[in-house]
Amino acid sequence: MNKLKSVLKNLGPGLLFASMAIGTSHLVLSTKAGAQYGWLMVIPILLANILKYPFFEFGIRYTNVTGKSIIEGYKNRGKGYLWLYAFITIATSIATPAALCSITAGLFITIFDIQVVSITTVAVCLFVFNSFILIIGKYKLLESMLKFVVPVLFMALLATTVLVINKGAITPVTNFKAPKFFDDMGVLFLITLIGWMPTAVEGSSWLSLWTVEKYKIIDKKPPLKEALQEFNSGYIMTAILAIFFLIIGSMTLFGSGVELSGKAVIFADQVIQIFTTHIGSWGYVFIAVAAFATMYSTCLTNHDAITRVSIDVIANLSGDKKDFTSKKYYTIGIIILAGMSVIVLYALGANMGLILGVATGVSFVLAPLVGYMNLKNVMSNEIPEADRPNLKLQILTYAGIFFLSLLAIYYGWMVFF
Repeated sequence: MNKLKSVLKNLGPGLLFASMAIGTSHLVLSTKAGAQYGWLMVIPILLANILKYPFFEFGIRYTNVTGKSIIEGYKNRGKGYLWLYAFITIATSIATPAALCSITAGLFITIFDIQVVSITTVAVCLFVFNSFILIIGKYKLLESMLKFVVPVLFMALLATTVLVINKGAITPVTNFKAPKFFDDMGVLFLITLIGWMPTAVEGSSWLSLWTVEKYKIIDKKPPLKEALQEFNSGYIMTAILAIFFLIIGSMTLFGSGVELSGKAVIFADQVIQIFTTHIGSWGYVFIAVAAFATMYSTCLTNHDAITRVSIDVIANLSGDKKDFTSKKYYTIGIIILAGMSVIVLYALGANMGLILGVATGVSFVLAPLVGYMNLKNVMSNEIPEADRPNLKLQILTYAGIFFLSLLAIYYGWMVFF
């Protein structure tokens, strides 16, 4: 009981991580994994969550022990680390917020059958709405909102999964043959799934900055054990929800012969329509709420996180960190990011897929380096020996770096050769 109370009291960064991670990697990739390859894909989903766990855990560990963001830790290891992370931030910040808001807007239009307003217009309205929420309420309101949104998402998705299991799997079409698991397309999909499950590795810095903000609000930091318990609760939730989406895809689409769209909005609409056909129109609300809550929570946390990361990177590069910690810079950052994203929507919308592909490619290929940088931080002299990762966690970290490096090399070979 006391353990539960401590987790609830410190609830925040782990919750935000869950809401940030449960986006397209879950709604699209996990569902498509089940739809195309069936239950077998539960293995790479669990493997990805296990191998990447240390990279994210170190974001919490470093900040809890030192009181600093893990980005400041990069600077302390050497300016080269910080400049590399700055490059990754720029590459992933150009298109990601715009893409997420576009997908969320598309789902909103689909769910409510809005035909007189474009996706771009709704996306701009989302940016305005999210900016207002973040500027007025900042971290505290964001955390409070997600304490409502994430449970709603979890319950809606749980209900959807139970309905699907209760109904049973669809009957495969005549002469159905499952796609080959280890051909070029299968391996590329496997790499994409593992690369983005539960989310990009640089999300560890988001966790770190949310932890810094949480400690400001509660005016103290909990023991490392309690901080890790809170993070673990959010991390485990992301893995469970990924399996929920896999079950939905497998039992409603595997063997159906339906060709799934590569576009997230059309794909989500296909899943919603197929689900309601399989279960009945009365079940529409469950999958619709789950899909929209999934994308909206990701859209909102992404806006906050990229703003915080950008400010912290600039502050550490400038060497005058104190000047950038005021609420004024956070407000300016939120507005600038919203403005840049709107420009991207209007000016580069036609090339959004290409831009996002480049951004995600950069993030994926450099993931092993970010993992190594995080390990260097928590094994540095800033961390007392008793608070450093134990031998098992270190071994798991090196295994994750090795595995992601192999995937990055193979991905690069497939793209360029």
